[in-house]
Amino acid sequence: MTWLLDLTPDEWNAVRLSIKVATAAMLASLPPGIAIALLLARGKFWGKTLLNGLVHLPLILPPVVTGYLLLLTFGRRGPAGAFLAEHFGIVFSFRWTGAALACGVMGFPLMVRAIRLSIEAVDRKMEAAAGTLGANPLWVFGTITLPLILPGLIAGAILSFAKAMGEFGATITFVSNIPNETQTLPTAIYTFTQVPGGDEGALRLTLISIIISMAALVASEVLARRVGRRMDIE
Repeated sequence: MTWLLDLTPDEWNAVRLSIKVATAAMLASLPPGIAIALLLARGKFWGKTLLNGLVHLPLILPPVVTGYLLLLTFGRRGPAGAFLAEHFGIVFSFRWTGAALACGVMGFPLMVRAIRLSIEAVDRKMEAAAGTLGANPLWVFGTITLPLILPGLIAGAILSFAKAMGEFGATITFVSNIPNETQTLPTAIYTFTQVPGGDEGALRLTLISIIISMAALVASEVLARRVGRRMDIE
């Protein structure tokens, strides 16, 4: 156990940055994730199939392709990247914020799918009953729909976090592998595999990555069960 925690400063930075990036990616993805999941679950409009395909595209595209598309769009010379840098001072390329963006995009389909399935399982009669009592749609969603989909929301958020912790291809393509800035656990492990004598460091970070991801998945299961039990009691 001592060997596992005997990390160098650069390795600790990679662990901290990975958690920071994964957390930022998860939190930033939640609002649009809920909105798009609700739109896909309840909406009836032309192009719904196309929207569903676009949401799930990162799952089937090679991660390097996703990263390259992000670089073209949000890089310093990209249309969105240049606009954000010039007007708001927001820079994604070769910054930890860019790593968070790449991880958020890669984990977004998992989050949306989990939330969408929860929304589709909600009994619409309960929402309709609240509506007949005079509640507006926003109030109905906040007091009835949201509590009912909470287990799925938690599961989607944690899946997004776990995916972000392991993201490599899109991240290294978009923001490179800069120590203390964009070097997350996967890219740090890759770096160790490329240098002589780096096997020990790679193994150490691999085990830490597994522990963090498994802890996130177990926490998701426990939280979802607790929320489900509370709802059954109420």
